[in-house]
Amino acid sequence: MKIDELDREQAATPATPPPVVPPPVRAQQVDSEDESEERTRDRVCRTVLERGPVTTAELATALQLTPAAVRRHLDFLLADGLVAVWESAVTGQRGRGRPARKFVVTDVGHSAMSSGYEDLATSALRFVREAGGSEAVRRFAAQRVAEVERRLLPMVELAGPDPVQRAQALASALSQDGYAASTRPLLVGSTMAGVQLCQGHCPVQHAATEFPELCEAEAETFSRLLGVHVQRLATLAHGEHVCTTHVPGLPASAAAQPMERQSE
Repeated sequence: MKIDELDREQAATPATPPPVVPPPVRAQQVDSEDESEERTRDRVCRTVLERGPVTTAELATALQLTPAAVRRHLDFLLADGLVAVWESAVTGQRGRGRPARKFVVTDVGHSAMSSGYEDLATSALRFVREAGGSEAVRRFAAQRVAEVERRLLPMVELAGPDPVQRAQALASALSQDGYAASTRPLLVGSTMAGVQLCQGHCPVQHAATEFPELCEAEAETFSRLLGVHVQRLATLAHGEHVCTTHVPGLPASAAAQPMERQSE
């Protein structure tokens, strides 16, 4: 009887529900890790765009990553054809050991960072040329950069009269517009002889290949903004890895003039 009573008591007691097992989160973690990797890889690619030709060590310093992490991302970018090893002509006697590889962004990489705006710009310029000839294209290019000049002039003016400082301010302003611009000093001994204004990206690169008037008008605008005659050394439109513009420094005689006036 006791056994029957025990059986009836157990039958009347509700069964304990099984413990709730949370759903696996591994897939979400993997997605999050993949997104983080993609963001870092994009940062590496954009830094190559801005600073190329650039070494792995330089990238690691700029991005605060380990050289091993940078190499891993560069391997992916190389496999995707977004960056390439920069082949430079060897000048002088090469030292011992293999020189550090330098990387630049490829045409494929530039295209990946461009938008459909460039196709529209090229089509519009073709229409302008057909309707009004080359002179109409030059007027269009001049008008386009004049608008840019009016917008950037206040930021450049804040840098003062020194062309080098103005070039640095111009590079900062151009970077905000997506040109990935920077300056590199040109030293003659210990004297600053000027800077190279470098643009790692151009939103109208392929349009400028067909319409060099865009590059010519831009260089004229740089001269006016910086207050000195600048010289274009290389352009993305002509197949170089970066647009490079030589900006001479302020001549010593010109730099001394304000002091001479004060002493008078």
